[in-house]
Amino acid sequence: MPEQSFMKSLFHGVIAEELVSPWPEPQPEGRDAIERIVGAVRRFGERVDSAAIDREGRIAEDDLRTLREIGVFGATVPREHGGLGLGRAGAARVIQELATVDSSIALTVAAHQSIGLDALLFFGTDTQKRKYLPRLAAGEWLAGFALTEATAGTDAAAIQTRAERSPEGEGWIVDGSKLWVTNGATADVFTVFARTSPAEEGVKPRITAFLVERGHGVISSEPWPTLGVRGSATTSVRLEAARVPSGNVLGEVGRGFKVATQVLDGGRVALAAQCVGLCKRLVSMSVARAAERRAFGRAIGGFGLIKDKIARMMVDTFALESALYATAGLIDGGTAEWSIESAICKVLGSETAWRVANEAAQIAGGLGYMADHPWERLLRDARVHMVFEGTNETLRCFVALAGMQGPGREITDVTRAMREPIKGFGLLSDFALRKARSALGRERLHRVHPLLNKETVLFEEATVELARNVEKVLRKHGKEIAEMQFTQRRVADLAIDLYALAACLSRTSRAIEKKGEDGARREIELTTAFAGHASDRIAANVRAFERNDDELLKAIAQRSYADGGYPFEAP
Repeated sequence: MPEQSFMKSLFHGVIAEELVSPWPEPQPEGRDAIERIVGAVRRFGERVDSAAIDREGRIAEDDLRTLREIGVFGATVPREHGGLGLGRAGAARVIQELATVDSSIALTVAAHQSIGLDALLFFGTDTQKRKYLPRLAAGEWLAGFALTEATAGTDAAAIQTRAERSPEGEGWIVDGSKLWVTNGATADVFTVFARTSPAEEGVKPRITAFLVERGHGVISSEPWPTLGVRGSATTSVRLEAARVPSGNVLGEVGRGFKVATQVLDGGRVALAAQCVGLCKRLVSMSVARAAERRAFGRAIGGFGLIKDKIARMMVDTFALESALYATAGLIDGGTAEWSIESAICKVLGSETAWRVANEAAQIAGGLGYMADHPWERLLRDARVHMVFEGTNETLRCFVALAGMQGPGREITDVTRAMREPIKGFGLLSDFALRKARSALGRERLHRVHPLLNKETVLFEEATVELARNVEKVLRKHGKEIAEMQFTQRRVADLAIDLYALAACLSRTSRAIEKKGEDGARREIELTTAFAGHASDRIAANVRAFERNDDELLKAIAQRSYADGGYPFEAP
């Protein structure tokens, strides 16, 4: 049966509308707290020197002190442990606002309050929380996340860092090296992942998560020179016989993979919030630049191709923001499963930010290429998001394969039940009932405002196409689908567009209810435009399930590997 996850249900062709509608909104007291923090961040932003942060590769201590005073480091920490207890939507709003100020500052805070301390929030004992959370919430201590290694990026199973019981049996000794640790130079406590089982060929290692204090054997490199977000203190970290008390294991021994995946899910939502803030700033800069830059006797903003750029930046940012806060609403509402939604937010966010940054630099003209203007810095800052928290290629495969797990199991179970129809009667009846419903007509959205009827029908019909094509490729290819990344990409891109559209429909329906048609005109136009663009992409992906050049492209790539690159010279 479909699971209680909006996207996992959608892969079955089932629209779990109640999970994304009505549009989530904070309670008045929560809204007031968020607005106070956001207002303080805006005032703080007026004096931040982002060029200096970029040039010097660090955030000034005065800036960090102000951030502590505002309270941003404890946004997600419960009040009983000294935090603000804002929930994921409130924390995302704070990170978003920080990203409009400076990308390095936003990343530093986001890495601290999402991947840095989420393992403690989700899996920590009461004793661990009482010991560490007050300091972390106050920003007295910063948190880091140490997972990636030279031979283990997205593949946590390849981790080589080892943890062994201390000789006296009262703790653990951890040895190994980690790469790409945000806050690596400044963090006081790290969530570290290490093997706690012997390395055996063909046997998946047992990974355990530990809380490791800097003073107990953690050595950081100098901050690395990076393309962008240069103030984020990204380093390698070496653990040399780091001593970890038994009480600092996070979760269960050998269950660290579960810890890592849940923490990364939260980190992807925080990353999307950074991308929203970056996009909003770039749109504002682009609108101002389009008004002041003149060509052929008038402001360039009056030209059609500039209007096209601005409009697409607006549409894509609106869709991203909608997907982000729909996901934050799922988390705050207690939905247990949101891993696909968070991965979608990360992919959508990072690619939207990159497109918007690129178009903003184009609108800026020559100034977009100058190092003494912000456009080129923001373009550099945007690039890393397509790599952080799992590359977009990896996450597209994850979205597709995680989404197809349910339909795949169902097909297997139905096939097995058909061999023993008496035993499998209940399962076959459920499956037949859903198939009958599908044959009679598509699943319907019932909570979308009638003004969005055209966009609603588009969503419903595309949901049918997603489920139909998922079933088709699973029946045709079976387990081989795990290696078919071209197909996975098409499935993922369908899912990304559908989730963003569902979020836009929910958000805009709420806007119409609150403000009326005229008051919600902007939201209606943005949703209509996004639906049109998504419809074109969906149609292209559906066609490509049947007609594509996948094998040709694979052959070209394989020959280029054999040739060692591009083998031609012009005559």
